[in-house]
Amino acid sequence: MRITIPTARILAALLADPGADRYGLELMQVTGLASGSLYPILHRLQEAGWVEARWEEIDPAEQGRPARRFYRLTADGAVDARRALAALHAGTSVPGKPALGLS
Repeated sequence: MRITIPTARILAALLADPGADRYGLELMQVTGLASGSLYPILHRLQEAGWVEARWEEIDPAEQGRPARRFYRLTADGAVDARRALAALHAGTSVPGKPALGLS
């Protein structure tokens, strides 16, 4: 899978707490991505088996809001995401110096 900077942001956000369910608005706030970028990437990650999604089980009328769609890394997805981010990190490092933007 090709790991773009927006994809890396999403993976990093999901890896911050791999067992937690995250919903779209929360991921948009954490990553700084707009919905038009976020949701296609989440869909690609689902297709690759890295992310699973489920609808929140609530009564929208009772809660006064629509049900949220939650996203979470699969076990294999968490492993693959860590590898992909490590490879991205290694690919942006200058020999003998820390990776760009990192100290």
